[in-house]
Amino acid sequence: MDYARLRNLLEPLVTALKDAGTHTMLPTLCEELALPAPGADGSKRERIAASFDAVADLDLPAVARKLLERRPPNATTRNQIQDILWSDRSCPPIPKRYRREVARRLNSEELYGDARRFDELLERLWVLDVDDWMHLLGGKPTGLRAEIQQHVHRNPEDWPAEVLFDQLGAYDASDLRFALFLEGLASADVRPDEAAQRHFVACVNEPLRNCGVELRETDSEGGYPIFTLVSLRAATKGQPKNLIFASPDKPDLRFRDALDNDVEIVTNAEKVLVYDRPIGNDGLRWNDLQQWWGEAERIADATQAKRSLYTRLKASLPRNSPPQILLFDAFFEGFRGAVPNLPALLPEVWLHWDPRTVKERGPHALLRFRMDFLLLLPQGVRIVIEVDGKHHYADVTGSADAQRYAQMVKADRELKLAGYEVFRFGAAELQVPTAKVDVKAFFDALFKRYGVPTS
Repeated sequence: MDYARLRNLLEPLVTALKDAGTHTMLPTLCEELALPAPGADGSKRERIAASFDAVADLDLPAVARKLLERRPPNATTRNQIQDILWSDRSCPPIPKRYRREVARRLNSEELYGDARRFDELLERLWVLDVDDWMHLLGGKPTGLRAEIQQHVHRNPEDWPAEVLFDQLGAYDASDLRFALFLEGLASADVRPDEAAQRHFVACVNEPLRNCGVELRETDSEGGYPIFTLVSLRAATKGQPKNLIFASPDKPDLRFRDALDNDVEIVTNAEKVLVYDRPIGNDGLRWNDLQQWWGEAERIADATQAKRSLYTRLKASLPRNSPPQILLFDAFFEGFRGAVPNLPALLPEVWLHWDPRTVKERGPHALLRFRMDFLLLLPQGVRIVIEVDGKHHYADVTGSADAQRYAQMVKADRELKLAGYEVFRFGAAELQVPTAKVDVKAFFDALFKRYGVPTS
């Protein structure tokens, strides 16, 4: 993220707020924007400028989000700020050629069902007017907003989709802004008819798939499907339905209702957790997990729920694996206040469950039952982290076991073909003095690779 440019964009916006109230109102205004409390001395401009100067770079995104929400600037500046904030978010690339093909495919299609919601979508994402003084003075409106009313709404034959996309700047916009535009056009707000939604998605997916992306149904709201742009290369085969984790021992479970995929823990329910809520395109964050845990355990206090969940997850780690415990601790110690919005680090996750033992199943037994750690990232990315002790490559006597190693790498291949990313730590590298620093560096690089913001 370009913190220097973000600071330069925010500084005049923040200092201009000196005129938003009196001296006594400045502390409230600063608190509203996540700024430090202003000093008591100086003019209003000096006080609010000093407060802004005291903001660390890593805290600038929070200030920017508050400003966009509560004191939005003009559309041009808004978009510049948004593009900086979005630079760390994961979004598959959509080259200009394929954007034009999408627009060309839509030339003969209805662009919207609800004109008001369509205009609201355009207002949220694009710069429609710089300063329309004629409109403000009561004269005839000018600018792109007026042209859209004339050539898209009143005379739709004037501007095919290719022209509208060009006028909006859609061909040169950031990948995420273009993706949000397509998702908005596919939404039930703009198209309040499910058949129309699905028709639109089918139209744009034809050219989109040629560059490795597609609009995919990822959730529902109010009875309508929600479509999200996803990468065909990174996304797995579907959304998780049952997340069984935090159990180092094979759980005793059964299907209460096989048709609804309703899992019941038969005995020792306290030794296994089953997250049974929908996991959407944003993945599973610690905040989501904590909210579920607090409601399930009837813990109203958020701080208490956080501590209780952390204790429960850590207790599920094998006591005979200090390296695995270190990795878990290093994650939470390294990210601290950023953890709530990061993907949840789930320990002891069951990938396969078979009521029969490996001996009973024979040569057709599944190779890997449980993963040391799993993270569910945005865009359907699933990250498996394994901590390899001697049992991964040696027999009970400590001698190298080629067969055991071969089974491990075969299981890795199967995971990767199923859409998982697998990362391995050797137990020895988690027993050196720099281990926690190394773990933090790994997660920093991992989140950067997948566009997960850590601030």
